[in-house]
Amino acid sequence: MGASYRQFCPVAKAMELLDERWTLLVVRELVAGSRHFNELRRGLPRMSPTLLSKRLQQLVAAGVVERRPSDTEVQYLLTPAGRELEPIVVALGAWGVRWIGELGDQDLDPKLLLWDMRRHVDRAATPGGRTVLRFAFHDVARPLRDWWLVITPEDVDVCDDDPGHEVAVTVTASLRGMIRVWLGEQSWADGLRRGDLAIEGPQALRRALPSWFRTNIFATVPRPEPVPDLVGAQA
Repeated sequence: MGASYRQFCPVAKAMELLDERWTLLVVRELVAGSRHFNELRRGLPRMSPTLLSKRLQQLVAAGVVERRPSDTEVQYLLTPAGRELEPIVVALGAWGVRWIGELGDQDLDPKLLLWDMRRHVDRAATPGGRTVLRFAFHDVARPLRDWWLVITPEDVDVCDDDPGHEVAVTVTASLRGMIRVWLGEQSWADGLRRGDLAIEGPQALRRALPSWFRTNIFATVPRPEPVPDLVGAQA
C-alpha cells in the first residue's frame, strides 16, 4: 500500500493503493485482457519494467491480482476484488472523454494506439488467411512513423519493423487524426473528408477496413454539448 491518508474513510483507504502513479493503468490493462508481463509493457510503453514489476507485486499483495506461474511464463489475473474495479475504470475513462480537454502532443503515442487497435481487431471480419495493414504517421519522426498489423486467423501482431509480407491496405494519417478516429471524436469517413487520413488499397478492402475493428468502448461515450460563446454572441 502507498502512504496512509490516516483516514477511516473507505475512499481514502482504497486510494492508498490505487492512486500511486501507474497503478490504476496497470489495472486498466488487465481489464483490457493483458495477461503477461510483456503484454502489460506494450500497453504501458512509457512505464519502466522495474516499476511495472513493483506495482504488480503491490497488487498481488493487496489481493487485487493473482500471480499464476506456468511451465512457460507467468500470468497475471484479476481476482474477484480486481474484477470489481472494471466498472470504476470504465467510468473514469468515460468521465475523461466527457470532461478532459484537448489532448496535448505529449499524450499522442503511436505504440499505445496500435496496441489498443490490435486488441480490437475482429479477425472474423477480415479476409481469410494473412492480412497486413500498414499505418504511416506522416507527422511522427522515425523510427515511430511506420507500423504494421499482421492479422491471421490465430492472432494479431503489432510490428514496428516491416514484417516483409504483402500489404493489403495502407493508412496514411496524422497521429492526432487517427487517435481522434479511434476515440470516436470523428468517424473514419469524417477523417477522410477532413484529410486527417487516407486509405490506399483495393476498393473493397478500403471500404471494409473500419469494420475490421470492434468499437473502442470509449468511442461510444456521449460528448457534452459545446458551451456557447456568450461574449462572442453578444458582440
